[in-house]
Amino acid sequence: MNVVVVGGHTRNIGKTSLMAALIREFAPLGWTAVKITQYGHGICSHDGHACQCAPQEHPFALTEERDTAARSDTSRFLAAGARRSLWLRARQNQLGQALPLLMRKLVRARWVVIESNSILEFIDPLLYIAVLDRSRPDFKTSAQRWLDRADALVPVGNHHGSLPDRAPDAAWPGLAVNLGSKPSFSVRAPDFWSEALAEFVRESIESASSTKRENISCLQPQ
Repeated sequence: MNVVVVGGHTRNIGKTSLMAALIREFAPLGWTAVKITQYGHGICSHDGHACQCAPQEHPFALTEERDTAARSDTSRFLAAGARRSLWLRARQNQLGQALPLLMRKLVRARWVVIESNSILEFIDPLLYIAVLDRSRPDFKTSAQRWLDRADALVPVGNHHGSLPDRAPDAAWPGLAVNLGSKPSFSVRAPDFWSEALAEFVRESIESASSTKRENISCLQPQ
């Protein structure tokens, strides 16, 4: 299994949009997309507000999306070209217990993309992409914990369409990670994608596939 993880420093900064763009760009790989939502004390990590996502009978639940036309994030992944789309909901600090259930669902998947930071506690992905928006000062603890493992940073441009000129080091004083030392690929809404980022991901996939002797010639740009 080849796993790409898309995370970010806070909520609602474009992680889902970037993940959908990645699926669309490399659709021939037949992605299985996974969204992980954690909840606790009536608060959902998806948007920070009280919600009804928590399973009523168990500390976690896994559902598979079938509808390509719904407005959910998992539907967006299917619409972008994912072969399968899963939603794992887990109580905070219970993700480890939910992982065996998820792994059973992924046993036949060759290419998996996961929207989560916390999953990095349990897996070592092929690629970890961290989305950052320096206009948002809050920085989730889980994101800070794993930021040094990011293979690439994706700074998001502001609402006026301009792009940040570099990795946003100064936006969060006191970070233990030197953001300027990591590859950085600026994007802006609504695409949350760029040719430079696509090339970086393509090279990473090709390198991993070469090591495993997989044929991914379908990913070469036309």
